[in-house]
Amino acid sequence: MPKQKSHRGAAKRFSFTASGKIKRGKAFTSHQPHLKTTKRTRHLRKPGLVSSAEAKTVKKMLPYQ
Repeated sequence: MPKQKSHRGAAKRFSFTASGKIKRGKAFTSHQPHLKTTKRTRHLRKPGLVSSAEAKTVKKMLPYQ
């Protein structure tokens, strides 16, 4: 049985925490930052977590993580 390939687009976008949760970047960061409040842009810098509903799909795309 050959090895599975990981989805390269997903590999660049997601990373795993030590407890097995999946980290993701937040959307709406780069386009028109001058229209967003400073507080909003500051909170968008921090990584978010993938919901449990979507985590199953992401784990399927990244089989060896």
